Amino acid sequence: MAKKYVGKAMLPHSRFVEYLDKMEQSDLDKVANRIDIYIKENKEYCDKGNYTHLTNIFTCMALYSTLLELGKREEEAEDIVFSTMYRYMEKQSETFKKLAKKGWFWPLIKKIVPVGFKKGSGYGWKYTWFKKGDPKQIFRFECNSCIYAQIFKKYGFERFGPKFCHNDIIMYGHLARTDFIRTGTLCRGDEKCDFKFVRYAKGEEFERSISV
Repeated sequence: MAKKYVGKAMLPHSRFVEYLDKMEQSDLDKVANRIDIYIKENKEYCDKGNYTHLTNIFTCMALYSTLLELGKREEEAEDIVFSTMYRYMEKQSETFKKLAKKGWFWPLIKKIVPVGFKKGSGYGWKYTWFKKGDPKQIFRFECNSCIYAQIFKKYGFERFGPKFCHNDIIMYGHLARTDFIRTGTLCRGDEKCDFKFVRYAKGEEFERSISV
């Protein structure tokens, strides 16, 4: 199925579909119309690589703004948006948790993550990948430019950025035999997002890091 930059077509592919499914059609149309405006205002970002990112960024802002228009308080609207997203991510993380128990998980993840980020990142992203010189049990990279930070700042939603960063904690922060370490993110105002994964032997005990 073609990935179309059209608000109505993007809604079902967002992390907010659980709540969107409960909305009246007239209110869904308001969300979709707002997304169409964001698309027009951010044409340079709307390429093939950024589709998934922008589906969630635009839907997040559009849903939040629509909930305010419908009479929700700011705190209530924000809680609806992000609690919905986190429930979605928690379901997605269950598969990753199961895979992390397998012996082939580590060599596979070191190969597919760079490919996935390359295909799933378009205009506005920059990464630094570290491979040479690191022990086999360490995998790390940096994000040096992030469209979440860029677009949320453009619309005055900087506080939403760190909430999206928390999705990585949900996905990577509880994997078997694997420690996820991140000390800063661009959305928090840091100079980079530093991703580091450390793989431990089966049965080896380790203290899980508290990442941002």
